[in-house]
Amino acid sequence: MTRAIESNVSLATPASVELTIPGFRPPGESPQREGASPPARLPRVARLMALAIKYQEAVARGELADYADIARLGYITRARATQVMNLLHLAPDIQERLLFLDGSSESPDIAERDLRMISGVVYWKEQRRIWRESGYHRSPAVAARR
Repeated sequence: MTRAIESNVSLATPASVELTIPGFRPPGESPQREGASPPARLPRVARLMALAIKYQEAVARGELADYADIARLGYITRARATQVMNLLHLAPDIQERLLFLDGSSESPDIAERDLRMISGVVYWKEQRRIWRESGYHRSPAVAARR
């Protein structure tokens, strides 16, 4: 049994479709929604850690030959490139902690200079001990209560 469906829509009129694409805004609309705060900027050490991992992968793939190429690419000295790449000597759990810093008020303020000292220690167990003693493993709110 077939049934015919009648429609009032004329085929001569074009159909209009509205859709919202994430990341785009209509002209004239402000980029910030009312009441929304801008996202916190990632801490410098988190960005440096991610950069070191990215450069290490580029070296492993053969896209970059050595730290001198990294220095040229980043417009930095070879010594500074070495300092950044030495972050890869940190224990994996410390690297992970650095990568997940979000810049919120609960994130510890970690100085890259302090990390240089920790990354110079060969044994991860010793690195973790120094990390714990530095207080970086806790959020500032927890450290303030003690």
